Amino acid sequence: MDVFLTQYDWIKRTRESLFRYCETLPPSDYVKELDNFGGDSIRNLHSHVADCYRVWLGSRALGKSHQKIKPESINNVLEMREVFRKIDILVGEYLNEFKGKWDQTIPVSFHSGDSAEITALWLFTHTITHEFHHKGQIVKIGRQLGYIPPDTDLIEAF
Repeated sequence: MDVFLTQYDWIKRTRESLFRYCETLPPSDYVKELDNFGGDSIRNLHSHVADCYRVWLGSRALGKSHQKIKPESINNVLEMREVFRKIDILVGEYLNEFKGKWDQTIPVSFHSGDSAEITALWLFTHTITHEFHHKGQIVKIGRQLGYIPPDTDLIEAF
């Protein structure tokens, strides 16, 4: 068993549960920006999560050039699913590239001019925990809009 492929499969299952929930919301609420969430919407957070995978795993680790994911270009959950379909392919490439080389360091530079050597395992861990952090925010936004979300914890992935 490839533990990281299995782990990412569980993540995709919980994401699917969240997508199914989001598909029950009116499209206007999916894109509704809430002031008490810094102007973010469910769509914006989904887009931000996808862009994190794109930047950290795609650009920084694999050296791939991908366009920034702009939330305003995504109008509904179906379009967001397509964004994540591409992210899933990217993550698959990443997992294949670094399989068995999780301690390999990757030089990373930041907009501030700082740089660091980050392991492949750290990058993968960062992106998946980042997604779960924002999944919680998405569920919270849904509650604030008056909807009852399903349990999207990993336990539901079985």
